[in-house]
Amino acid sequence: MTNPQAPAPSTVETISIDAGEVKLQADAHGDPAATPVVLLHGGGQTRMSWRDTAVDLGADGWYALTVDQRGHGDSEWSPDQGYSLDRFADDITRIVEHLERPPVLVGASLGGNAALAALGRRPDLALGLVLVDVSPFLQPQGTDRIRAFMTARPDGYATLDEVADAVAEYLPHRPRPRNVDGLRKNLRQRDGRWFWHWDPAFLRSSSDQAVQRDKLIDPARLGAAAMTLRVPTMLVRGGSSDVLSVEDAGRFLDLVPHSEYASIPGAHHMVAGDDNAIFETVLTDFLARRIRSRQQLLTSGR
Repeated sequence: MTNPQAPAPSTVETISIDAGEVKLQADAHGDPAATPVVLLHGGGQTRMSWRDTAVDLGADGWYALTVDQRGHGDSEWSPDQGYSLDRFADDITRIVEHLERPPVLVGASLGGNAALAALGRRPDLALGLVLVDVSPFLQPQGTDRIRAFMTARPDGYATLDEVADAVAEYLPHRPRPRNVDGLRKNLRQRDGRWFWHWDPAFLRSSSDQAVQRDKLIDPARLGAAAMTLRVPTMLVRGGSSDVLSVEDAGRFLDLVPHSEYASIPGAHHMVAGDDNAIFETVLTDFLARRIRSRQQLLTSGR
């Protein structure tokens, strides 16, 4: 017998979003009439990093959109190699315009900073904000480690096994996958070699070597944007993260006193990838309490 209270199965549709100079590729899960939740991946990742979460959100009555950010995955590369914080923030504005209504923005790392920058310019852009292991304040040694891994093999990899070995060394807390075919979704093949599925210009154009500054990490600007937040907000930290420290999280909470905070024990910087079950529990609880309950009250006229 069918359980009448069980969530409907999620449907998925691949869509293209016009962001002006680039077109962004996205997967949409669930009912398009439902409240949208836009999931934004970190630098060097693709929309596939959110696939399981989006499927579950779609089945739970949300309209979950996973987007390949410019220069990543199946989205177009910037024609002028422009990957500044402003460009990523502009793209988020275009995504919201495509939806024609404000969504909840869920951003990991780069995606979180881009969402925060976009809200700093337009505070009414979203219904809520979830930052995943990112804030205006980050640990340089952690971000340097990520950049070193991303730039380590400009000549690519000969085999998927080489890729798996490199990932296992970079993420020693995760078991090396026995079946390496799952890595294909994060890679592209050219001239018989495997490369990460992002534009190499992304890191070149996002750093200012003259002053040794990462232009995607701007504490002053993002801190000012955080102070303007008025929407329901949550900061999620990986309990073992070397990118966002407990002190960094505290500084953010001082700027945004209405923000909720959650720490996922044992998770590192890529929180959802390390413990997706606990992360989803935290996320869906926040969405139910802070977004869905509020909408129900407004609908009921109370």
